Amino acid sequence: MQMNDNRTIAADPAIVWAALLDPEVLKACVPGCEELTGSPAEGFEAVVVQKVGPVKAKFAGQVSVTDIIEGQSLTLNGEGKGGAAGFAKGAAHVTLAPATAEDGSAATLLTYEVEAKVGGKLAQLGSRIIDGFARKMADEFFGRFQDALESPEEEDTEASEGEGDAVEGAKKGWFRKMFKGD
Repeated sequence: MQMNDNRTIAADPAIVWAALLDPEVLKACVPGCEELTGSPAEGFEAVVVQKVGPVKAKFAGQVSVTDIIEGQSLTLNGEGKGGAAGFAKGAAHVTLAPATAEDGSAATLLTYEVEAKVGGKLAQLGSRIIDGFARKMADEFFGRFQDALESPEEEDTEASEGEGDAVEGAKKGWFRKMFKGD
């Protein structure tokens, strides 16, 4: 299965690039990620728990970063084995380009092309279920990635509507705050 999409992230391209290579950001953004260790140079090892249709599995796998053009593009290649559930394999080619946010501030256009394959029991679920799941995973990953980078909206940080809103506001933009030292 193949898919592609793009997002405009309200953060400078240098911040987006740093986040793409940060294991803590990747761990926080991968749905179901229990563990992620390693570095971009040596590759990452990950443990991810996912439920695809009726099949729930714990995948252990590796992620490598290739085709790096500093500050512009890279490819994340991953492969995981889920025991009796089968395997999942894929690559996401990510490109970054300077953009302008609606408010006129610096932003980044992040474009991604994803190719995914599954085998074993997972492949028996059918392409409709697998395709839907893969799209959901990509959307969720890049949505979480965008949230980690964008500054929180002012109204999100106010606790006017209760404690839950304040907690959500504190989570949004966490990497950007850490990176800039705000």
